[in-house]
Amino acid sequence: MPFRLPALSRDRDFRSLWAGQSASQLGAQAAQVTLPLVAVVALHAGAGQLGALRAVQQAPILLFSLFVGAWVDRRRSRTMMVLADAGRAVALAVIPVCCLLGVLGVPVLFVVAFLVGVLSVCFDVAYQASLVRLVPRDQLAQGNSLLEGSRSAAQIGGPALGGAMVSLLSVPVAAAANACFFVLSSLSVRRISRNEPVPLSGAGSGPGSEGRSAVRMWRQIHEGLRLVVSDGSLRAVGICSALFQFSFAGLMTVYLLFLSRTLQLPGTAVGLALAAVGPGALAGSLLAAWLPGRIGYGLVLVSAAVLGDGVLLCVPALHGSGAATLALLMAVNFVFGVFGQLVDVTVMAVRQAVTPVRIQGRVVATVNVVGMGLTPLGSLLGGFLAAGWGPRTALLVTAAGLLLSPLFMVFSPLARLGRKLPVAAVPD
Repeated sequence: MPFRLPALSRDRDFRSLWAGQSASQLGAQAAQVTLPLVAVVALHAGAGQLGALRAVQQAPILLFSLFVGAWVDRRRSRTMMVLADAGRAVALAVIPVCCLLGVLGVPVLFVVAFLVGVLSVCFDVAYQASLVRLVPRDQLAQGNSLLEGSRSAAQIGGPALGGAMVSLLSVPVAAAANACFFVLSSLSVRRISRNEPVPLSGAGSGPGSEGRSAVRMWRQIHEGLRLVVSDGSLRAVGICSALFQFSFAGLMTVYLLFLSRTLQLPGTAVGLALAAVGPGALAGSLLAAWLPGRIGYGLVLVSAAVLGDGVLLCVPALHGSGAATLALLMAVNFVFGVFGQLVDVTVMAVRQAVTPVRIQGRVVATVNVVGMGLTPLGSLLGGFLAAGWGPRTALLVTAAGLLLSPLFMVFSPLARLGRKLPVAAVPD
């Protein structure tokens, strides 16, 4: 089959989507560090407040993903992407305005974090649906590869950029600079001119149409839920994701406190340490392209999950803020990025293989809700453990909790997958 990447990369509309998604991912990754560091460094937030802040930012995944998934299946995804990133820019712009007025506080950050979280759900679900409607089916792999490369690149630059902005710039300037990425994304996606088919259009009009539309939406949501519950592989994906994300949310809440207060690393160093995940993710993506087909999907999933999650147990043993500590942190995060991305890409391939094309969006939203729904509780638990036991002990506990995911995976259908992907049990 001829290599068609140059043709796709020359497509004006795809370039607009690619540029917008890249800017959005960079802004989102930077904001993941910017908002917590503003709370810790500028507002001197405690462990409990930081955990609550992260929980507020993650709660919209549980509250809105299913409805957004059904909504995107019925509407133009690009319109939602444009509005979502314009909204994220406005939400972040609240921070410099409040700084100028002298009213910036932790409650304001809570409101901003929640709004950014809601709009992030809208953008992320919409952009995953947009590519299918924009490029031919035989170019989906190429398009996904480019978008995934952008996400990995954002993982490299975003955390470092967020940490550097908070450390080197004032709080209002850092927030305004972060908002600019979402403005660029909104303007870029808006340039897409190709007509977008809407697979489930026809919401209807006239008396009673709103009620019928609501019933149809609930039926569509239920169809995605039913497939995830009934299919053994999809059910295992959801449960393993939930176990991992719950522990990871708690770990990241403690991680930021551990790096900035226990190890006393500056914001730039924190950003560099977190950014090391990005190069690892790029390497993991390359491995995921051929390794599962060589040794089997089940073996790759279990072994990569054990190695990627287990390496984080090394972090609580670190001391000091010197160059050696930073180098070890970057090495640990690089290894975590390699095997974490290998798991993510392999799981995505399994999910796509067993899911009929017509309900991919709803299954994505359902798995996201199952997997990410407990993250607010994980963040709160991380803050509670750090406040009661100290960051080092809390970090050890939450890192050990990550291993629950590969432990469950060992006893699930995922561990028994061979070198060929399964096929969808329900026809399209």
